[in-house]
Amino acid sequence: MGLFWSVLGVLSGAFIAIQAPINAQLARGLGLPVAAAAFSFLSGAVVLGIVTLLVTRGQGISLDWKAPAPWLFVAGGVLGASYVTISTILIPRIGAAALMALIVAGQLLAGMLLDRFGFLGMAVREISLGRVAGALLLMAGAVLIRLT
Repeated sequence: MGLFWSVLGVLSGAFIAIQAPINAQLARGLGLPVAAAAFSFLSGAVVLGIVTLLVTRGQGISLDWKAPAPWLFVAGGVLGASYVTISTILIPRIGAAALMALIVAGQLLAGMLLDRFGFLGMAVREISLGRVAGALLLMAGAVLIRLT
């Protein structure tokens, strides 16, 4: 089952790489990157709303709207919208490979900090020499991809 989850993770990364040029093309057509990001989120929200409705009805469950802190309903969307908008702006300027390298580097650095402090109840994982070395190698790779 571990292989399945790994393949799913790689597939998710591929979707991110494919999404950016699609949104950039939409932005060129519309004339405004933030509008392309808005429509990207709107279409995604509609699809996810339908899936949520089908799953909750199919499994006979109801959502507990009062349990999460109110800010949690907004924070993920704001971060996602920022990511999509920034990617839509950057992809035609720096290219897909450089953008993906920088995104992965940013994800790794943020992930290491989130792990270190146990953000929102996550398990705490120390920043080891191996993790720092891996992060530095990834940052060097991102710089090399960007500069060449």
